[in-house]
Amino acid sequence: MYPRYLINFDLSKIKKIYTDFLIVGSGIAGLYTSLKICDKGEVILLTKSKLKEGSTEHAQGGIAVALGDKDSPHLHMEDTLKAGANFCDPEAVEVLVTEGPKCVEELIELGTKFDKIEGKYKTALEAAHQRPRILRARGDATGAEIEESLSQKVINENKIKIKENILVIDILTEHTVCCGLLALDSNTNEIIAYLARTTILASGGAGQLFSNTTNPDVATGDGIALAYRGGAKVTDLEFIQFHPTALYHQGSPKFLISEAVRGEGGILKNIKGESFMSSYHPQAELAPRDIVARAITDQMRKTKSDYVYLDATKIKDKFSQRFPTIYKNCITLGINPEKEYIPVAPAAHYTIGGIRTDTWGQTNLTNLYACGECTSTGVHGANRLASNSLLEGLVFGNRITQKIKENKSLFSQKIDKEINISYNIPRENIRGFDPKQIKKELQKLMWDKVGITRNSSDLKKALQKINEWKFIFKSKLKTTEDFELANLIILADLITNSALQREESRGAHYREDFPDRDDVNWKKHIETYCILANS
Repeated sequence: MYPRYLINFDLSKIKKIYTDFLIVGSGIAGLYTSLKICDKGEVILLTKSKLKEGSTEHAQGGIAVALGDKDSPHLHMEDTLKAGANFCDPEAVEVLVTEGPKCVEELIELGTKFDKIEGKYKTALEAAHQRPRILRARGDATGAEIEESLSQKVINENKIKIKENILVIDILTEHTVCCGLLALDSNTNEIIAYLARTTILASGGAGQLFSNTTNPDVATGDGIALAYRGGAKVTDLEFIQFHPTALYHQGSPKFLISEAVRGEGGILKNIKGESFMSSYHPQAELAPRDIVARAITDQMRKTKSDYVYLDATKIKDKFSQRFPTIYKNCITLGINPEKEYIPVAPAAHYTIGGIRTDTWGQTNLTNLYACGECTSTGVHGANRLASNSLLEGLVFGNRITQKIKENKSLFSQKIDKEINISYNIPRENIRGFDPKQIKKELQKLMWDKVGITRNSSDLKKALQKINEWKFIFKSKLKTTEDFELANLIILADLITNSALQREESRGAHYREDFPDRDDVNWKKHIETYCILANS
């Protein structure tokens, strides 16, 4: 049981800022949506840190889209459905693959420069794709290119106000209507209420739940947790995608070694120098991510090692030219990928489940929309197809703006400036806990007990420990670290409970005690919402 709001407040006594559209998150979904809706009113874009510090900036592989003559949305849909382990929403997938090309073309018009050869866009092959359809930029800096081009457009748009270092604490609701957001301005340590006609969450995933992750520090799942507390439905949270190949280097942060390296011919080998993927799946290195991640984990266990190797010494193109960002990071750590194997190990990479939306980005709460990694649109099923995430942010961000623009009544109604929401429950000054230390312990717990392979015993032990940390919800939370920890604990609870409920293995969710997929009993979604949402 969680409190409806993480802090006590009286709206009549705190600073209020009004706008037409309130968007949370400065990755591809938040930036693109801002640009698409700003012609209909003022936009305030809130980001927890700096404008370019989300997951989009770190995306290497590229964006999947069927643009080539030998490709089609139909083939892209086939691959997405197959990778999703018979769990995708076909309608949502069809929307993704058919509307994706136009959105990518618009992305290009907005200034994104994808790599070309002889005047034509160069496409790459990645795992579980039957056609080369991955558009890339600067070799392996696609996310950075997209982030920079969209950020510059947003900065130059006078109808969009960017607010950095703003941590959103909770959504404000009256019954089932979202009125805006309650936030902490980290610049001034002030609590501010942002009130809007429409609120759009594009706040990213929750990779920071795990000790090994490719995600940036800001990926603490705040949007999913606050939406849940506000009564929004969340679903499929047991499906966490673990990327098979993160650079392993003792004492260094995990750095993604793109799927594209294997797409270009990189071979996985155990510490004995033996290739192994062909014994796990017919597609070998190009098998779906969940299969590759488990295969690597199995090899690590069998060889009693903390990593395996990725041999990229024989790929066709010169590594330093094809993957300049990866090359630079490896060289910094004393590894030359053109001459020696890269040590790699799996890491938490993508939050597949999240806030439940329809194919127009609508949640079950009036005036609350969501897009990007914080959502569960149904396009990824139980295992996201490589490079579909950036496309999802574009397509459903675009759809949200279409739906809002169709709602003519929205623009005729005035923002209720007399709204008065207050919340007050007993809270104690419990300051005997260190949020950074608990976060570290939580991350290790989730990696060890709720990671790549799961079982009933481990999941129950994890829940027991998570329950011990719930005392913080009785405390007066004040800092960014406090609020992030609260969100992480809620998500850890929801993910672990969902993983325990799903007594089968499907896609990214693997149960050692239920190793088979069960379409008869478990081709269904685990959906939940906070029962205290309106109390």
